[in-house]
Amino acid sequence: MARRILLYWLVLSCLGPAWAATPDELWRRLQAGGHVLVVRHAATEPGIGDPPGFTLADCATQRNLSLPGREDARALGAAVRQHGVPVARVLSSRWCRCQDTARLAFGRAEPVPMLDSMMGDDGDGRTRKLAELRRTLAAQAGQGGVPGNLVLVTHDVNIQALTGDKLAQGEMLVATVRPDGTLAVLGRLGVPKSADAVQAM
Repeated sequence: MARRILLYWLVLSCLGPAWAATPDELWRRLQAGGHVLVVRHAATEPGIGDPPGFTLADCATQRNLSLPGREDARALGAAVRQHGVPVARVLSSRWCRCQDTARLAFGRAEPVPMLDSMMGDDGDGRTRKLAELRRTLAAQAGQGGVPGNLVLVTHDVNIQALTGDKLAQGEMLVATVRPDGTLAVLGRLGVPKSADAVQAM
């Protein structure tokens, strides 16, 4: 009997993401507030990273959102509003593609270095950014959450370092904060492409 129970729990642990919440469940959780919405910036012009010599102060030197990406960001915001999701702070990488995603979707962005791309960082740089972000998240958890949801708009490499998940451009993770500032991922949401798609989510 004990061996059967052990086997049962081993199977459950291996299923992992198959047991993630459905989109409807995720939207209901977000409606209640107190969650973290981790957003990878919307679709960009083709390429990886940024052109040589780019600067954060000049968007023209960076790889920016494509026209479809800008539309996706607006659709993301429309879905959030249609589902009645309360949004508290919107923290963003200082890269223009992240700030643009945040502003097009949520109408605002609070640029913070701890969400800046880790692509060019060494191990110490990544560790510092993760530690600062987790301190910020732990402080929120210690205060009993926020009256709304915290949004983090950042890059693929950062999200992989933070949660281990690889997202497509414009995808989102819904998570809760553990006391130590790490995230417990509940599931992911895609980006609706139109008003019809929003209705279907």
